[in-house]
Amino acid sequence: MRKPTDKETDFALMKAIQNGDMVAFNSMVNRYKGRLMNVIGRMLSSQEEAEDVVQETFVRVYQHRQSFDFKHCFSTWIYTIGLNLARNELRKRKRFRFYDITDMPGHEAELSVEPKLPSRLPEVLNEAIKSLPEKYRTAFLLRDVQEMPYEEVAQVLGVPLGTVKSRVNRARLTLREKLRPRMEEQNALSKSTLLAVNIL
Repeated sequence: MRKPTDKETDFALMKAIQNGDMVAFNSMVNRYKGRLMNVIGRMLSSQEEAEDVVQETFVRVYQHRQSFDFKHCFSTWIYTIGLNLARNELRKRKRFRFYDITDMPGHEAELSVEPKLPSRLPEVLNEAIKSLPEKYRTAFLLRDVQEMPYEEVAQVLGVPLGTVKSRVNRARLTLREKLRPRMEEQNALSKSTLLAVNIL
């Protein structure tokens, strides 16, 4: 028997959620909480703020469950909601400090949702990602950490496909330039780690 695709599973859960099924809603939370924290936690300045935004994201999902359009991917919809809330938080506080979510005690297993990168990124790589402008960092995290297709990233960010590819490439090039001196001086990152983020 064929295993349902992620999109099919999301749609089945969403249909149940629209009918008020809280078990299905909890399943959806479990499917996406870690992924959202992986991205939003790197946009905001603290674990508490990230958790608040992720919680509010799921509140919005439930509140607006009847408006979900099954012509689109659920993942696109929920990331769009979450990232918009995170940006609002950044604008409200007029700051965007990088928060290293991989250092949160007791959250490693919860936040590791099959990311392309290791669950504990080397410190030097975290610092390099921290220094990226928000638009490049977000595109990089969605594409290379969450492994979203370029087309879906474009939908989430509301920008043309070419813009997404340009931002991701710019992020990769910037990371490569920032990491190269550290490799040469301290051998802090192995070649395999660099290949893992597609920046060689």
